Amino acid sequence: MSGVRTLAVAAAEAELRLDKWFQRHFPDLPHGRLQKLLRTGQVRVDGRRAKAGDRLAEGQEVRVPPLSAPPDDARRRPSVPRAVPEGEAKDLRARVIYRDDAVIALDKPPGLAVQGGTKTAHHLDAMLDALRFGSAERPRLVHRLDKDTSGVLVLARTAGAAKALTAAFRARETVKLYWAIVVGLPEPAMGEIDLPLAKGGRPGGERVRPDEEDGLRAVTRYAVIEAAGRRAAWLGLRPLTGRTHQLRAHMAAIGRPILGDGKYGGRDAFLPGLDDAKALHLHARFLRIPHPARRAPLEVEAPLPPHMAATWRHMGLDPRGAENDAVMALLAED
Repeated sequence: MSGVRTLAVAAAEAELRLDKWFQRHFPDLPHGRLQKLLRTGQVRVDGRRAKAGDRLAEGQEVRVPPLSAPPDDARRRPSVPRAVPEGEAKDLRARVIYRDDAVIALDKPPGLAVQGGTKTAHHLDAMLDALRFGSAERPRLVHRLDKDTSGVLVLARTAGAAKALTAAFRARETVKLYWAIVVGLPEPAMGEIDLPLAKGGRPGGERVRPDEEDGLRAVTRYAVIEAAGRRAAWLGLRPLTGRTHQLRAHMAAIGRPILGDGKYGGRDAFLPGLDDAKALHLHARFLRIPHPARRAPLEVEAPLPPHMAATWRHMGLDPRGAENDAVMALLAED
């Protein structure tokens, strides 16, 4: 690996962290070596210094300096796509909730990371060959969900579809509805949280925090669908921006953390008597997005995962009764 190169960011790589981009393109480059290249300004994005956690945009140019070659016995061997075990492939295909020639929509399970990282070897991105369904092209990621968030995740089946879908997400031409159980009852029952968020923490432990001065604008609309007394509530959440951990950070900031979200809510994110409700209760329920090949928009929804369905039953909530006026108002076009 030698010589300075300039590589353009592909559509399917939009919003990818710079360090994850390097990991995808140069898997033999040690993390420490990348950090040194960044600190010394040898890696640049569109001619400017960059940080490992910077998010990339389609078409940006990444300056890749000469990279030290690894020892002979560690040189990269020819890349061979990792075969997805048949059991995993079958389970993944069973989670397809919509498919046509341009798009696949998955019901992503909680606990499955969308992309890999230093400590994440098992992730959806490595399994996408299982979703070719006879196509010559491998499906492409066009957006993400947190590892512990379940629900609707859209994949592009062609390069053209990836470009169109990525552009739709970037231009905020989508309507996303999440379901959550929060601890406590928000007041008022319907509102908007407009609170800038800034990233912090170390790689692998990334989190965001409210920051009026240096944070990026983050806006979330919420509505109480049904209350479980005053100890908990079932909310509909619609993010109008797409910041990392936005919904989790916003709900914790107003004192109504999402059930099971110890990272942002601490002890307050758990309820006595619900010992089985330790996992995050956040679910990407519904997505509306312009279809890349048709006039009518694509609309898909995903059922609750088992741990959330169990909490709904415990609290006497009925997911079939969600189409109330508050939710309809959340879904209404701006």
